[in-house]
Amino acid sequence: MDSIVDIVGAAICLDWLKPDLILASTVELGGGFVKTQHGLLPVPAPATAEILSGVPVKSGAVPFETTTPTGAAILSACVDRFTDDKRFTVGKTAYGVGHRDTEIPNLLRVFLGEAASAAEAPATGRVLECNLDDMSSEITGYLFDLLLAAGASDVYCTPIFMKKNRPAVKVSVLCASEAEPRIADVLLRETTTFGLRRFSVEKTSLDREVRTVATSLGEVRLKSAFLDGRLLKSKPEYEDCRRIAEERRMPLREVYQTVLRETR
Repeated sequence: MDSIVDIVGAAICLDWLKPDLILASTVELGGGFVKTQHGLLPVPAPATAEILSGVPVKSGAVPFETTTPTGAAILSACVDRFTDDKRFTVGKTAYGVGHRDTEIPNLLRVFLGEAASAAEAPATGRVLECNLDDMSSEITGYLFDLLLAAGASDVYCTPIFMKKNRPAVKVSVLCASEAEPRIADVLLRETTTFGLRRFSVEKTSLDREVRTVATSLGEVRLKSAFLDGRLLKSKPEYEDCRRIAEERRMPLREVYQTVLRETR
């Protein structure tokens, strides 16, 4: 009964508030053991661990369970992004208070806030890296296409020297957390590496818009970037300019110059 009340109450609350974005901090699991119908089990309970698959967690703040399967289910179903970054303007604050007295406050705190501008509120991403000193550069070029197709936001190589003074490259891939399993699979299957490094990064992105514009050379997609609703910069899509350059037998730089001049 209490689980049904929790789930329906959370659903009604979110439907009434209608937030544009739901954020949650890293989920604290607690520690120790919990009594269940199946006996004494270590925290987190198996259901909690399964529901929070792919969600960032931490543990050990207190020696008992702090996140139940019901709470984990509500978070997993409703939260858009898990982050400990609290850079936003607080409008209202609400608290849910637990009955158990603990060394840390037994509270659930909820903020209703206004998001900062794009320049002030960095998003999070994941970086996967590996060092390669025994793979053909032809395969490295082929690898880039596979990584981008798997959902990479950016892929780049850095020249490095490894053990025994071997020249090598460090392959770095920036991606969203949901694309990380696919990126890791490509790197492990398609390269000679035996392992990967993974870490989280913060990134600041401008709002973007892509539209097709008519020019004297033909239609070209134009990518524009905005900050707080104000246009900062625009650039023509490379593939469109390359196609025009090949079709008209023009230098690519002249195509860029013409498109920029006519769309400025």
